[in-house]
Amino acid sequence: MTEHSGQVDGRTGAMRFVGRARERDVLVDAALNPPTAVFVEGEAGVGKSRLAREAAEELERRGRRVVTGFCHPLREPLPYGPVIDALRSARQWLPGGSLPAETVVLARLLQDHPDTGPPSPAHGSPQERTALLRDMRRLLEVLGPVALIVEDAHWIDDATRDLLVLLAREPVDQLCLLVTYRPEEPSPGAAGSAAYRPPPGPGRVLLPLGPLDEPAVRELAASALGEAATPQLVAALFRRSGGLPLVAEEDLLTLREHRTADGHLTRLRDAEVPRGLQEAVTERLAALTEPAAAAAAAAAVLAVPAAEDLLREVAGLDAEQGFAGLVEALRASVLGEVGNGRYAFRHVLARQVAYERLPGPVRRRLHANAVRVLDRLPEPPLVQIAHHVSALGDAEEWLRRATHAVERAQALGDVGTAAALMRQMLERPDTDTKTRSWAALNLAPLAGQGADFESDARALRELLADRRLPVRTRGEIRAGLGLLLLNQASDRAGFDELVRAVEELGGTTLDAVPAMLGLAMDEAAGPEESERWMTRAEAAVRNMTETPLGADVRASRLSLRAGAGDPSVWAEVSDLPREGAEIGVLRQSARALYNAGSNAIDLGEDALAARLVEEGVGLARETGFPAVEFYGAISRLRLDLAAGRWSGLGERFEALALAHPDAPAARGEAAAVLGALDLAHGRYGRAATRFEQAALVARQVTMSLASRAAAGTIMVRLAQGRPDEAWEAVSAALAALRRAETWSRATGLFPAAVTAALAAGEPRAAEELAGEAAAGLEGRSSPAASAELCVARGRLAEEREPDRAAALFEQAYRLWRDIGRPYPAGQAAELWARVLARQGEKHAATAALDTATGVYKDLDALGDLARLRRVSRETGLTRKSTPGRRGYGERLSPRETEVAALLARGAANQEIADALVLSPRTVEHHVANVLRKLNTTRAEVGSAGQGDANR
Repeated sequence: MTEHSGQVDGRTGAMRFVGRARERDVLVDAALNPPTAVFVEGEAGVGKSRLAREAAEELERRGRRVVTGFCHPLREPLPYGPVIDALRSARQWLPGGSLPAETVVLARLLQDHPDTGPPSPAHGSPQERTALLRDMRRLLEVLGPVALIVEDAHWIDDATRDLLVLLAREPVDQLCLLVTYRPEEPSPGAAGSAAYRPPPGPGRVLLPLGPLDEPAVRELAASALGEAATPQLVAALFRRSGGLPLVAEEDLLTLREHRTADGHLTRLRDAEVPRGLQEAVTERLAALTEPAAAAAAAAAVLAVPAAEDLLREVAGLDAEQGFAGLVEALRASVLGEVGNGRYAFRHVLARQVAYERLPGPVRRRLHANAVRVLDRLPEPPLVQIAHHVSALGDAEEWLRRATHAVERAQALGDVGTAAALMRQMLERPDTDTKTRSWAALNLAPLAGQGADFESDARALRELLADRRLPVRTRGEIRAGLGLLLLNQASDRAGFDELVRAVEELGGTTLDAVPAMLGLAMDEAAGPEESERWMTRAEAAVRNMTETPLGADVRASRLSLRAGAGDPSVWAEVSDLPREGAEIGVLRQSARALYNAGSNAIDLGEDALAARLVEEGVGLARETGFPAVEFYGAISRLRLDLAAGRWSGLGERFEALALAHPDAPAARGEAAAVLGALDLAHGRYGRAATRFEQAALVARQVTMSLASRAAAGTIMVRLAQGRPDEAWEAVSAALAALRRAETWSRATGLFPAAVTAALAAGEPRAAEELAGEAAAGLEGRSSPAASAELCVARGRLAEEREPDRAAALFEQAYRLWRDIGRPYPAGQAAELWARVLARQGEKHAATAALDTATGVYKDLDALGDLARLRRVSRETGLTRKSTPGRRGYGERLSPRETEVAALLARGAANQEIADALVLSPRTVEHHVANVLRKLNTTRAEVGSAGQGDANR
């Protein structure tokens, strides 16, 4: 078998080296600090050869000499052959290309074209073998600093093994020995041969290689396929390869030959097992005795980890044969133990090879045995039994078994298993129309609750194209598709699908209720349209509140009321059933609790929001509702942002988005939060990009996110001194806000819009907007919106009514403080201080300014601190310094410290200038001083600060 090396044939070039940077650095460091011996251990295909070659190339770039020899499974007898092959290439570095005179025995072996065959030291005298060992050591000494690589030592001969042991125990001063091998794998054809093991002793480094993780496979796929490396393809590639680079690269080579925009997943599913892996597994299986082969065959057919008794019964072995066969298969590394006394092949493709090697009649008998044995278990594994029945070719019986398995999975709340089985039913051409309809109708409501969003959407679209299905069935499927597009993709096309679904379902039937509820949640359509659909849904389920569908309608109504700031809603939310009801009702309670909590964040009811979100997530976990758990994680992080718990927040949000690549909501919320942090830290260019990303995800489906993104964009433009652009950004966002009438859901939008209007010379527009907001908040309970209204009104009163402005800013500060949001409280305190200072109330102004300063320092909000210093200067609150300029020597001054902090976050000079309110020329001067005093480069400062970029 060819070891993974990343080298592919001439038509493709080499794959990118991924996932092994740390290991490569270990090898390079060892080679640069001889004498050392490094032993790289790993299964076939894990990347030992590629790692060795990458290390060798790096060493050669650094001027270090490298020689490489290879062990082979079927090489002609030549003891020390791998080392001798390696040393042949070393002659180029010898003076005149000549070996030292004293290495006579070795000289004959190193001839490129000897007239006669080389002597056989293994059959010569002990003196000859000793002389050869002496010659090789002498040559290695003459070469100076050198790395000797011996690959595939699991195929090593005894003489070469002895040589490597000698070199490891009595190292040559300037030699680094690097050996790669597979653990527990004896040489083929050598009965009783022991597996290679590295010799013990000091100065040895054992470097075990495991499979690549999914991010590394993602990087490998992207390098080969570019944008075609979708998250779904990467996930399938990772599952199929088990992280083995050899397998992943073989598959990528196949996929790269087909450069179409789609079909990669289908090709990957239908691709053959890579030939190298076939050869390795076949080689191991062929060496097994009959009982061991039978145990392996049973494991291949069962396809899941199995206990010894189950393997024995399916294989048809008695107790002694089963025990002996299993032990042999384990010792031969054909099978592995998977904990709790269960055994299976080490990765799925090895099992596939073993399965495909079985003759058809043998496979059928083993599948039949599996059905018989599994059916006798106290709790028969229905999914496994259905798999074996399918392999026997009984389509009718498979449908019966699979249906039972789906019903059990649904009863247990296992959405993923149920959906997977139903997709299988829909993919089979022999499935009758009745069963297809049943599967489709059961799959549609599950699609919005699972995590495999794109796969579910594709299955639903395929069903909609099936004209054999009744119109009402298509209507239910379309409703599922519409809800999926909205909930998981934030795609407004979902609303169009829901409207069509209601028509196909008859308009007033119970089946149409889920689609009506989806349409009722369209905030962008306005409250009247939302109420129209909500009323229709409630009429359809009248007197059904204790059913899952009735609970769904109730949860939607409570969500709308909470979002509107209805103060009476919280008592009804508290009365939602948490236990004792059927699971469908409890899931809707979980949804209502989460939705109410999420809306409470926008309202500024943060303590209540935290409690409701936790209750909703806990109930979702108990009832198997993963979508609520996912969105709950987003709300927790939003609450951290609001509460000023900023340390590591950006990294946590990015990790959530990475863990859910198919969920735009995670990406959008991550972009909005990162944008808010960038804005506070003075990274205005980056903040603008983040808010643009959030706006793209929102697409007017998620009004809260869309409004927050718009507010962020406005504030960035104002911070950059571009009021006209800020005012331009207001119009579209305000149009959506007015249409939705979500004034109570404080997102920063209307105070930002008022500020932009005033800065752009549009005072009348600012007054009208504040009036609209005040009217929209009448009868609503929203502490956060009330605080924002105080800020907006205070902005309007700053010039003409400073006393009123001061009172309004003070009120805003106290409201934000009571809510528990330090950052907007600090901003209100800053506005309050500025007005007080202009009125000559310096003592009170200084106190307010100190409050704002403390908040910004705690949050490391450098952009705000810089603006605060400017406010201090403008208002005369800056303390007078003593005569003379303070010198800092080689220490950073306070200003240079701020510049260094921004450099560490990757800020460009212009961003630093914007954040600290300095000229670009002054920034250049400060940057030069920082780099000189720290004795570093800009790249190094940025690299060192990446881990703290969002703190």
